[in-house]
Formats: sequence, structure tokens, C-alpha cells
Amino acid sequence: MRLLYGTRNPAKLEAMRNRLAGLPVEMIGLSEIEEETGTAITQPAEDGNTPLENARQKAKAYYEAYKMPVFSCDSGLYCEELPDELQPGVHVRTVGGKYLSDEEMQQYYAGLARKYGQLTARYYNAICLVVDGSHIYERMDESLASEAFILTDRIHPIKKKGFPLDSLSIHIPTGKYFYDLEEVAVNKVAVEDGFLLFFKEILQKFSLDKG
Repeated sequence: MRLLYGTRNPAKLEAMRNRLAGLPVEMIGLSEIEEETGTAITQPAEDGNTPLENARQKAKAYYEAYKMPVFSCDSGLYCEELPDELQPGVHVRTVGGKYLSDEEMQQYYAGLARKYGQLTARYYNAICLVVDGSHIYERMDESLASEAFILTDRIHPIKKKGFPLDSLSIHIPTGKYFYDLEEVAVNKVAVEDGFLLFFKEILQKFSLDKG
């Protein structure tokens, strides 16, 4: 299956490709399909109240534009120590109406960690896959949620474009920054097991249908 991942973020595309390696999927990103087709669309609004609503908005918009199987993901970030009014939720990059750059995100969340102490954080993730007009698959459950991790106020010297908070993130079982973990562990942290299971289930379904 040739599959469009609805993102222009090269770090996210690489992480998903690494996590799904071995599956019969050829994955491309928005930048590649835009170059192939000469067609680019504006970023969907992403004004949903949950990660799943945002993932659905994006996947449907990209399917309408390119008429090929496409999936989109979205996340909400929640920290145990933060009051409700400061919970990032689906607005991880938007603070006070401003869309933050990678560096601004690092400074903002490092500041929260300095004020409230190390933050125990977790991502709640969602995915929407549009295969065609009548086959749409969605998921947002515990299988897609990240393990709890720590957001600290000390920024790791390694900074990877598109994943700014990884420079603040500490893996609780080992006490290591994400960027100090071995590559296999990093891939698992970047894309949870639930995404791999989701695609295995969908591919199996299509294989059985064809058989």
C-alpha cells in the first residue's frame, strides 16, 4: 500500500517510517506528494477539541486533495503538576494565541518545569486513516498513549527539528534523556506500539478481504 502521511515534519515522517519498517507500506509525506503532483493545499484548521477531531480533519482534507490512502495523527499533552488552565492539551505549540517555534517551545516548557518542578507528562494520541471514500479507520485509546515521562527545565544539547520537547524529555525507567537512549528505544518512544498494531490490523483486514 502506498500511503500518504499527512505531515510536512521530516522528523515525524522518519520516526513513523522507522517504526513501521517491515510492513508492506510505502510511506510518503506531504512535501513529496506536493512535489509529485504540483498541488499543495493549505494546512487544515485543526480547531477540534480532541486529538481525534484534529486527526480526522487533516486526513479527510488530504484525501480530498490527493485521492490516495492517507493518515494523519494528532496529540494532546497533559502534565500532572500543571493547573487546568495551563494544560497544553491539543494546543501544545500555541500559547496565548501565538504559534511557537521549536526554540520558543523549549523555553516555555522549561520555564513551566522551573516553576512547578519536573513535570510528569503524557501524550494522548489519535490517528485517522482514510483508505477511500467508504473506508475510514480511527483510533484514540490507551494503546496509542505514550508512557509517562519527565519534562525538565534543563535543555539537552541535541535539538532535532520538529521534536523540540524531546530535548527536555527524560525516560522515567532509565532516567536518561530521550536523546541518550539507544536508537531502538528512541523509535519506540517516538511512535508508540499502538500505531504499529493499528496498521497491522488494517493491513490484515485488507489481505483477508482480498483473499
